[in-house]
Amino acid sequence: MSADVGLRQRKRSETHARIQSEAIRLFLDQGFEAVTLDQIADAAGVSRRSLFHYFGSKEEIVLSTKAGFPALIASAITARPADEPLLDMVENALVDLARAPRDPQGEALARLINTTPSLAAGDQAKYDAVERALTAALAAKKGLEPDDLGCRIAAAVGVDVFRMAAQAWATGGEQTPERVGRAAFARLRELARGQA
Repeated sequence: MSADVGLRQRKRSETHARIQSEAIRLFLDQGFEAVTLDQIADAAGVSRRSLFHYFGSKEEIVLSTKAGFPALIASAITARPADEPLLDMVENALVDLARAPRDPQGEALARLINTTPSLAAGDQAKYDAVERALTAALAAKKGLEPDDLGCRIAAAVGVDVFRMAAQAWATGGEQTPERVGRAAFARLRELARGQA
């Protein structure tokens, strides 16, 4: 019985990945608005009805590619030294993520999300999950209460800086996410010292 469950789960995961992959390929080739759910189903070799067992909308397909980001940012915090001040820990973890090798498809997908209003709106919701994961990771790393105010503030600032850096990068600006992030944290420290 457990072998059957394992096989079904594996086939379900493979179908999920195939739908996601084919949809992203179509979106990047033709543009988000131009692609229909029927095209996605055909490309993935599933019925439209089956597609809805995996994803509720085209937006959900695209945004599902970001599902692992909260865990990724928590892992980046875990890798930092425990004695780093909270704000430094957040800044350095985000810089570590920004320095990771870039995937050309990921860059194209980020631009697609940034330039498609329905995707951009949905993408904003992910930042709530990222902020919660970042707060929890900071609190765990520092041995503090899960709702520690300092961790919550550092996480909120970190997420906003990350969002700024990601938007600058996705719009094709000359600044790298690392430079935008470093500049934002430097300016924040100036403001905290009363340097308007």
